Amino acid sequence: MTYADLFYDIKGRFMGADVSDIHEHLAFEFDIEDEEAGGAFYVEVKDGVLFVEPYEYYDRDARFICAPEVLLKIADGEMDPVWAFTTQKLKVEGNIDKALRLKEIIAAKQKEMKKDQKEKKEAAKKK
Repeated sequence: MTYADLFYDIKGRFMGADVSDIHEHLAFEFDIEDEEAGGAFYVEVKDGVLFVEPYEYYDRDARFICAPEVLLKIADGEMDPVWAFTTQKLKVEGNIDKALRLKEIIAAKQKEMKKDQKEKKEAAKKK
């Protein structure tokens, strides 16, 4: 997996999350440690809108450092970010209180995915 593959995969997993109820500005940089997929990108919530871009973010609230497989599991909700931090699979620098808000973004995305799955099942039943 290359950096571009990982970035677009993660962007797809985060985008679509309803963050309209998050009214504060949040900026997270993710530094991926891997020979092939390594690199940095950021996730930002600004005015209730989510942005995911392939750049470093110097005025960030928190910086997450991990391997690609850890980030993918966190993004899918298969691994709790707090547990990943506790077991040292995820390093966090910066404002810990704001870093914990990452869970809200992940939860919002999972809620959207469940809603989409439910709608698809209902549509299939109608056919």
